[in-house]
Amino acid sequence: EPVFEDQVRRAFANLRAVLAAAGCSFDDVVDVTTFHTNPDEQIETVLAVRAEEIGAPPYPNWTAVGVNWLAGFDFEIKVIARIPSTTSSHPADKR
Repeated sequence: EPVFEDQVRRAFANLRAVLAAAGCSFDDVVDVTTFHTNPDEQIETVLAVRAEEIGAPPYPNWTAVGVNWLAGFDFEIKVIARIPSTTSSHPADKR
């Protein structure tokens, strides 16, 4: 995707699909790391898409890393998510 916003939207869509395949949603994400080739110019776009995709705070821990190069893209996202237990009594697991 040559348009940065399209790259971010595709990354979030792919992430949503992977989370769903594991029985998770963005509510289960506890840590996010994003990689940006030009963070000063890209962060506002990322935050706008995040607001649409994840919704209102509280947000998980989030680290944004500026990098010189990414393989074919200008944005990458990595998350750690907890997989909800089907036998847990924790209220967050009953969503």
